[in-house]
Amino acid sequence: MTTTTDTASTGWRFDNSYARLPEILFTRMEPSPVRSPKLAILNEPLAKVLGLNAEALRSEQAVEVFAGNRIPEGAEPLAQAYAGHQFGHFTMLGDGRALLLGEQITPREERIDIQLKGSGRTRYSRGGDGRAALGPMLREYIISEAMHALGIPTTRSLAVVTTGETIFRETELPGAILARTAASHLRVGTFQYAANWGTAEDLRALVDYALQRHYPGAASGGAAGDGAAADDVTAGNMQGNRALILLREVIQRQALLIAKWQLVGFIHGVMNTDNMAISGETIDYGPCAFMDAYDPATVFSSIDTQGRYAYGNQPYIAVWNLARLAESLLPLLHEDEEQAVKLAEDALGEFGGQFQHHWLAGMRMKLGMTGIEEEDEALIANLLEIMKKHRADYTNTFRAFTVDRLEDTAMYGSPEFAEWQVKWQARLDRNKTSKEASRELMRTTNPAVIPRNHRVEEALEAAVARDDYSVLHRLLDVLRDPFAHSAEQEEYCSLPEPSAQPYRTFCGT
Repeated sequence: MTTTTDTASTGWRFDNSYARLPEILFTRMEPSPVRSPKLAILNEPLAKVLGLNAEALRSEQAVEVFAGNRIPEGAEPLAQAYAGHQFGHFTMLGDGRALLLGEQITPREERIDIQLKGSGRTRYSRGGDGRAALGPMLREYIISEAMHALGIPTTRSLAVVTTGETIFRETELPGAILARTAASHLRVGTFQYAANWGTAEDLRALVDYALQRHYPGAASGGAAGDGAAADDVTAGNMQGNRALILLREVIQRQALLIAKWQLVGFIHGVMNTDNMAISGETIDYGPCAFMDAYDPATVFSSIDTQGRYAYGNQPYIAVWNLARLAESLLPLLHEDEEQAVKLAEDALGEFGGQFQHHWLAGMRMKLGMTGIEEEDEALIANLLEIMKKHRADYTNTFRAFTVDRLEDTAMYGSPEFAEWQVKWQARLDRNKTSKEASRELMRTTNPAVIPRNHRVEEALEAAVARDDYSVLHRLLDVLRDPFAHSAEQEEYCSLPEPSAQPYRTFCGT
């Protein structure tokens, strides 16, 4: 049985706005206590941002909060209900192994979800044990912190605790719980659930909540994007207006997010609709990984046998997911179904241009090109074709450009790369800025280091198998400033040894 703990020394300031939504959207319940929790890792910089006392978070009482053995004062634990298209197939889901404790109000008055992942069975567990293994929880910690350092919107990891218990997957594994923070855990799947199993009022309440929490400017009367949304519906259909504003805002956020993924070679691995956050954050780090050799067909997930979520497909899957959000909102977009569909299609049609704008702007920066020229897109496409042909490492290629070591690239010496290099240099010569400014633009855009798959596995193996966290902490230190291009980062830029077996990732359930 969980007990309540005092929050004064720790700094918890909970509110529970999600718990005030219609109760069809969640189930109130407490975590299942664990035997002997122990702190594995604590994110002290994040704790400070949240207004929490890092020293107090290392106490026995605080560790018991992270383990679900104690409930902080003011928290109202609940499991969120949602649905989702998983690899294209629709099903009812929900937090099967996670509980939302509540929302921490930070010193800047921001509202941040605090969720325990691996906290035990819930109403939505669907036969699972509700627990999590240490390796996948540490993996999420590493990757989410790397994404944050890269400037990519993401959920973050506050702490991982071991439970002192064993869980059973293919083998026996040490159990763990992750304390995850997020702008919210509202997903496309949350709206799908409300549309399929709730009432129109439930859906309206969810739209209003999402607007107020994530898009307050739009909620107070401003329209999405260029301001056209308010004109797209009749003045008498205010709720349809608000639903359309939400849809367009989410489309904009996702276009920017997916562009940022593509620019660093990140592959999410399981872009189901329940893994797309309304806030525009990256959420649910399961079989994710960063691409080594450039190839749009790259897949790491062991369950993605058809390549549905390959690197090159991510923008198209994003549109597909957003179409499912639009379908859920149709009853609120317009009372006439034909008009509602048209509004949705028009909004979805904006994604391609927005994504291309963000991606092309980012690629220009990666190549040190300022201004806009019509030939830029062809120049970039030509480079990517050459990189694919020579299996050039994505990150290290742009790093070589940044530090002016083109001889380090896999394409160096080939006729096609020499020809491309002449065109690129001519383009740089037409920049309106200095060569130093161009180089600095590349330095602040091209990371020297990413969480290389073999480095992540190395850190996880040391922590899980030998209880040695030194390897993990060194990796985190290097990833904390990916744009430093320092000597200390050199060894973390190296590629893995060649292997006959392709690298595979797993969902980590």
